[in-house]
Amino acid sequence: MKKPTTPSPWDTNDSTATTPNTPPTASKATKTVDTTTVAATVASEPLYDLEGLMTDFPTAKELEKFVFDQTGIVLNLKGRSNKFKYQTAMDVLNGQKPEDYLLGKENPYLDKNDLIPIDELRKDFPIPSAVVGVPLVTLFQTPNFPHPDPDWKASGQKCDVVFKKYANDVITYEIIGPVAARPVGTRVNKFGKEVPEKYTWVDPRTGEQVLRDESGRFTPIGTRLRASMQKQKINKSDYWTTWIDRDFVFNGDSATSDDPWAA
Repeated sequence: MKKPTTPSPWDTNDSTATTPNTPPTASKATKTVDTTTVAATVASEPLYDLEGLMTDFPTAKELEKFVFDQTGIVLNLKGRSNKFKYQTAMDVLNGQKPEDYLLGKENPYLDKNDLIPIDELRKDFPIPSAVVGVPLVTLFQTPNFPHPDPDWKASGQKCDVVFKKYANDVITYEIIGPVAARPVGTRVNKFGKEVPEKYTWVDPRTGEQVLRDESGRFTPIGTRLRASMQKQKINKSDYWTTWIDRDFVFNGDSATSDDPWAA
């Protein structure tokens, strides 16, 4: 039997060294994914596209509602070509600002059939030519005149009247309110509730009207208004003399108060 030899620690010859009997490891091929590139690709794609919008929202009304829900913008898409309609909606959903003519005014969720119509309120009240450019001398407002509407008058409702006197001696009156809506007729809505068919305005406003012209002549209603104000007494005088047809000292084309110390 051959005695095994112990290798010297100084010996550089590895012939006596034994190699462990380990099976070879096969190298595995690994594939790395660039997540930055994928994220950039996804981010570069629009959030909404035409195909998705056309599939999910087949009508302009539904499309308008969706755009409103997502952006708060009201679009007016009805009657426009499909391509233009969906392109506009997609652009707005992806952050573009729509042209002014594409903007709607009403919330798309409102059903006009449920709305109660209301008449248009009068807006234009021209100023009488006799007082244009003429200095105002005095102004008096009273809320105690009976309302000109018969129904409101019967219920005791009053109206506000403003009297104005000008430097050329013209006196005007103007009813300024109140203005209120009045229900007309009845109908049953989709919830089974009875509602008015429409609203109309109880609008007593007259605009400024001449009741006495430069020559001192009164109109018929001017005569009645003066008589009404003369019946209302204050101290030893009346409202007409004290507050409306006051006497003033004129200097050139301007009117000053009857206070002699006024500047």
